[in-house]
Amino acid sequence: MNLSSKNNETEINLGKTGEEQARIYLQKNSYNILETNWRHKKYEIDIIAETNDALIIIEVKTRNSDAFGSPESFVNNKKQKFLISAANAYVEKNNILKEVRFDIVSVLYSNNNFTIEHLIDAFYPVV
Repeated sequence: MNLSSKNNETEINLGKTGEEQARIYLQKNSYNILETNWRHKKYEIDIIAETNDALIIIEVKTRNSDAFGSPESFVNNKKQKFLISAANAYVEKNNILKEVRFDIVSVLYSNNNFTIEHLIDAFYPVV
């Protein structure tokens, strides 16, 4: 295995671990997880959950350093458009009539410790 492959594998493992940490956090905070890694075409939603009367589309960003910015800062406009498109497909497919909210769960792994920050209403879909 070359170094590039090893780094990519480490990133994938960190990402999957971060998503698992986010799921645990959300469940502890009374979120009902409906889907994980839900795909529509080339788009993916990390976690789809609900609480009260809202459907929550959650993007999980995991990093092992914030030297280049906080994990949530990597959810750019292009990524937001992809999430909105996938969320629309999910809502239509499942005939959901609830309010839809977009959250980001930021997971920072440092010194064998996970720090989780939940940004509620992280962004709003624009028309």
